[in-house]
Amino acid sequence: MPKQYDPYQNMIDIMDEAAGVLGLESKDYETLKHPERELVVSIPVEMDDGSVQVFEGYRIQHSSVRGPCKGGIRFHQDVDRNEVRALAGWMSLKCAVVDIPYGGAKGGVTVDPRLLSKNELRRLTRRYTAMISPIIGPDRDIPAPDVNTNAEVMGWIMDTFSMLHGYTIPGVVTGKPVQIGGSLGRPEATGRGVMHIVQEYTKYAKLDPADCRIVIQGAGNVGLTAAVLLKEAGFPVVGLSDVTGGVYNPEGLDVERLAKHIKTGKLLDTAVLHGDTHRLTNDELLQLDCEILIPAALENQINEDNANKIKADIIVEAANGPTTREADRILRERGVVLVPDILANAGGVVVSYFEWVQNIEHLSWTLDRVNSMLEEIMHRAFYEVIEQMNKHAVTMRMAAYILAIERLVRATQIRGIFP
Repeated sequence: MPKQYDPYQNMIDIMDEAAGVLGLESKDYETLKHPERELVVSIPVEMDDGSVQVFEGYRIQHSSVRGPCKGGIRFHQDVDRNEVRALAGWMSLKCAVVDIPYGGAKGGVTVDPRLLSKNELRRLTRRYTAMISPIIGPDRDIPAPDVNTNAEVMGWIMDTFSMLHGYTIPGVVTGKPVQIGGSLGRPEATGRGVMHIVQEYTKYAKLDPADCRIVIQGAGNVGLTAAVLLKEAGFPVVGLSDVTGGVYNPEGLDVERLAKHIKTGKLLDTAVLHGDTHRLTNDELLQLDCEILIPAALENQINEDNANKIKADIIVEAANGPTTREADRILRERGVVLVPDILANAGGVVVSYFEWVQNIEHLSWTLDRVNSMLEEIMHRAFYEVIEQMNKHAVTMRMAAYILAIERLVRATQIRGIFP
């Protein structure tokens, strides 16, 4: 893999640059370049036809210096160790940016879940949970949903972990169904956080939402939630895509109709289109003429091959690592504003934190309380990043890294290195 497409190396390079701006010595942040713990497991699964397949899984803990590790679990055929390492590192930075008492972790299984039956997926999840159980727990490492995992999968993880320990432990995961300790507002949290950041940026830049056409790559939970909420907030959503391609209407999509279609488990290629809406490829969608582009799919979607073709004025990273280092440079030179992932998509981990607190305290908060506290934290984090951006005359990504690394390094210095 070329260096510029290596997500972990991308993170290290930006970290080095941010540390340089802060005047840090290598010894001040060297520990942040190395995950604290990496677990690789083999997951045997008895398939419905009686055969046995073995899948590879990972749980990587990047840093626990600011609190228990926190991070999602993804099931995807392209998952590998380096990707999970990068995702774990970004989680450490993300939690520091929004200033919640967590470190970073991530997990994944190399599997295409579309090829598994529900029973096979459940058996895979339970065995994976058993394999990583020695290093997770409410006080150690708290998983959550990510790509191709959801509340139901989190419920299986919670049940498996609880059975292994002999009593119910809801705090071992977040993003669970509400009926077994999940939090109201958690399914929409990442997309809602993206919406808040888009609103804050447009207010900061004195832009009228009605004049800000939005294109969203990715119609999963994050992208679709953001699309619905941004439309409700007065932003015209003109483009949306999933793995089958995209749809575009220069006058604005009927987001509600598309959301209903997708929530039945169907893909965009089977949606009935109305008016001036037409289909296009994912590559074409990224290159649409718009004010705000929101990549909400996988990493490395905006790279040196297409960065010069991006027509958006502002990119808000709802996905983790959607922009490569080389693309960052090209976009910066072209004057494109980029709101980084470790700020823009932090809403999910913020409400995961709320869920964890509710589990520990054996309480249940109202939806209004969850949403208002999320808005408050996203607002505060946005302007703390803006403050660093103006103070150091850097990009928003660099400002977010500076803010995060300063907090992580300070925590490390206070605690010291054991022994």
